[in-house]
Amino acid sequence: MSDAGQRDLLERRLADWVFYLLLAAAVILAGWLGARHDRVWDLSLGGRNSLSAESAAVLAGLAEPVSITVFMDRAQAKRVEALLLRYRRALPNLAVRYLDPQLFPEEARAAGVSLVGQMQVEYAGRHETLSRISEEELTAALVRLSRADAPWIAVLEGHGERRADGTGATDLGRFGELLRGRGYRLQPLDLATTATVPDNTALLILSTPAIPVFPGEVEALIAFLERGGNLLWLMDPGDLGGLEPLAEHLGIERLPGLLVDANVAELNIDDPTVALVSRYPDHPLVRGLSAAALFPGSLAFAARAAPGWGHTEPLATLPGSWNETGPVRGEVRRDPDQGEAEGPLPLALALTRQAPSGEGEQRLLVLGDGDFLSNAHLETAGNRALGLAMVHWLTSPVALPSASAGPAERELALTRGQILVLGGGSLVVLPLVFLTVGLLVHRRRRRG
Repeated sequence: MSDAGQRDLLERRLADWVFYLLLAAAVILAGWLGARHDRVWDLSLGGRNSLSAESAAVLAGLAEPVSITVFMDRAQAKRVEALLLRYRRALPNLAVRYLDPQLFPEEARAAGVSLVGQMQVEYAGRHETLSRISEEELTAALVRLSRADAPWIAVLEGHGERRADGTGATDLGRFGELLRGRGYRLQPLDLATTATVPDNTALLILSTPAIPVFPGEVEALIAFLERGGNLLWLMDPGDLGGLEPLAEHLGIERLPGLLVDANVAELNIDDPTVALVSRYPDHPLVRGLSAAALFPGSLAFAARAAPGWGHTEPLATLPGSWNETGPVRGEVRRDPDQGEAEGPLPLALALTRQAPSGEGEQRLLVLGDGDFLSNAHLETAGNRALGLAMVHWLTSPVALPSASAGPAERELALTRGQILVLGGGSLVVLPLVFLTVGLLVHRRRRRG
């Protein structure tokens, strides 16, 4: 080989060594920067690796440090560490320690820990021990600990209404459990044995009675509203069960018939009596919500209320819906001559006025469907988030900020042929391509 050829070969080898050294330096520098600066990007569709907007809102309202003790060997706590890392990003002063309950039995006993994997959360001098560790449980615990006085919610019962602790498909047991986890205190109320709604009631939830209520009970409900009480009325189509005087007192007028919605066919829902709400106005009740909600077997309202009440329509159906007055079977079409109005139609009425005490705002929400919060439908689409938003708005500013349900993670389903193509491509084709390119580069360098 000539002197020029040897010099070129030496220069190429020197350039290769410089490249390797620079590459190693870049890797070391990237690792050093990554250790000093915590930056995370969540690229998952549903944001499953980030805190929900609900949790972020709760953490933003905490004024004092939070301390968490995990009674578990740290070597076994990878899932817990991944969860707490999300909280550390929002709470820089979050203190976390891990204790093996077998090595520290006295501390575990003082915290009420009976199982490995439990967690004690401390805030503002109060503490709570969790048996289940999840974002929902931890955030709910922080809400409970941050509240000096939890709001009371009374649920009218005794006439076959939906029960807040019931397990039936039409009951509100799951929603009641959800509210309790958010720091609310729920109390069943039977006006047949209790003459008045207690004054400390922050919200009264009313559903359609199966047995008509007595006139005196309706008077007690009206008296509660006249004192400034807040109301969530889950009104179903059909008979009001003796609550007609209450609807008349509030100036509420229902449109005849049952809502039908052609838009749900796009969601592969065959039942046209399921109403879809996917567009939310700029209203405090629904601000921040994005996920659509589904209302099975609902009714619509006329947009009016009694004098003295301001009213808005925070929930409305889409065009392509109407109130069907005839039987819903086969192919149904809107008949204007029968009083069937074309959507959008108000599915909920929000009534507000200055509280009789002169302090704050009195809020009522009348909804044309109670099934959407039932055990059978609470976890459907965005129903859960909307239900929390309703209670938050009605009990605000005491209640927990509610979050929209983000887009759900889509499951990646591959056919057998697609699996073979991806597997063969990654295990056979790509290695052959890299090998061929390497041989060509090596051959070209030897010729040079």
